[in-house]
This record gives sequence, structure tokens and C-alpha cells, in this order.
Amino acid sequence: MNYEILISFIGASMLLTLMPGPDIIYVLVQSITNGKKYGIVTALGLVSGILIHTSLVAFGISAILKQSENLYFTIKLFGAFYLMYLAFQTYKSTDEIFLDSKTTKKNLINLYKQGFIMNVLNPKVSIFFLAFFPGFLYSTAQNTII
Repeated sequence: MNYEILISFIGASMLLTLMPGPDIIYVLVQSITNGKKYGIVTALGLVSGILIHTSLVAFGISAILKQSENLYFTIKLFGAFYLMYLAFQTYKSTDEIFLDSKTTKKNLINLYKQGFIMNVLNPKVSIFFLAFFPGFLYSTAQNTII
């Protein structure tokens, strides 16, 4: 195993993790409004989605998706519809955030699913993984996939 590549990968991953995006904001909102447990479950859903993206890149399926414009467009379309659904849900919700513990809390399984779907259907995550991982997956010195 080439430890220089591993250290570079871990360092780059840590830097990218520190930059918050919409997923992190969603986890924070769930944590603030529903509690720590709900934020953790949402984060687990997001991480499960990342595992899908990682597997797709590792097995080369993302490259196939990149070459097939129709399939990639379909995935982007599902992602766009899901983002519109989330926007509609946000628009439809009340303007206030209730921090009262007596309010009904969301279902943990639904939060996990929502985090998972949110990550899997995000085309920016796919593009990011296509750009980020290939530099760490192939070693020219060893002529192998790491």
C-alpha cells in the first residue's frame, strides 16, 4: 500500500469535510429542531448515499454514467424534481421553528431515507466524486488500482 497516497487522500477528505454545504445545513436544522439523535440519523442517511457514490466510482460505473448522456440526464432530472419537492415542503411549512419538546418529532426512518435520497440524487456529488477519486484510485508506479 502506498502511504503517501493514503495520507493525501485523508488530508483532502478532511479539508472537504470541513466545508459545509446544503447537506450539513439540513443536518443542523434537524438537530436543532428535533434533537441530536435526529441529526445523527439524518447524517447516517447522507453517509449511506456517499457510500453509493464511492462504490459507483470504485467500480467504474460513474464513468459509464458520464458517457451516457441520457442516463445521466435522467438522474439529474430526478434530482431536480426532488429538490423542487424539498423546496415545496419548505415553502408549505410554518415560518417558525418550534424548540418546544412537546411538538411531534419526525420519524427516524423517514429522516434516514430523506438524507439518503438527498445525497444519491444530488448531481454535484456525482461530479465531485468523478473529479476527486480517480487521482487516488490508480497508481502508475504499481500499475494497479489501489
